[in-house]
Amino acid sequence: MPEITTSLPLLGLTIILGYLLGSVPFGLVWARLFGLGDIRDIGSGNIGATNVLRTGHKFAALLTLIGDVGKGAFAVLVARALLGDDAAQLAGLSAYIGHLYPVYIGFRGGKGVATWLGTMLAVAWPVGLAAAATWLAAALVFRISSLAGLVAAALAPIWALVLGRGDVLILALLLGALIFARHRENIGRLMRGEEPKIGEK
Repeated sequence: MPEITTSLPLLGLTIILGYLLGSVPFGLVWARLFGLGDIRDIGSGNIGATNVLRTGHKFAALLTLIGDVGKGAFAVLVARALLGDDAAQLAGLSAYIGHLYPVYIGFRGGKGVATWLGTMLAVAWPVGLAAAATWLAAALVFRISSLAGLVAAALAPIWALVLGRGDVLILALLLGALIFARHRENIGRLMRGEEPKIGEK
């Protein structure tokens, strides 16, 4: 992350607002609006787009994906416009943590790959695009969303260095570590060959 130059009270407010924005559970909201029930009782129980897709409602899954990507990107862009790059990175990290541990639904959130991607795209779009391409390539090859997310998160710090964006290296490492921590169960299922493929109900 860059050197902190913004005042601490403003950075504190940025962290709080970023967290509250990230806590919005779009998967839960859209599933209920489309009459799909509580998404936490379906499939993996995750509130993200992949699990919404398991209901068979592609439009609800798309809206969830847009919302989850958008809240990370929005937090970064607003913070950057108002307070600069250091606040933007803190806002993105806070939004991501909000998605993982949302205050609105008892701190039981999603895995955060979409919000991570939105954050990276807004913080450093070349790195974000490389990460998105990595996710897409892995998803096409393996047809497993969690594995694609893990591969993309693992390679994002490398992309940051290769593309000359060392200023986002620490953020990429932090977010990647959180993604791996939140995917512990998925990693176990991957090792056992039990992880469901994209589109499976």
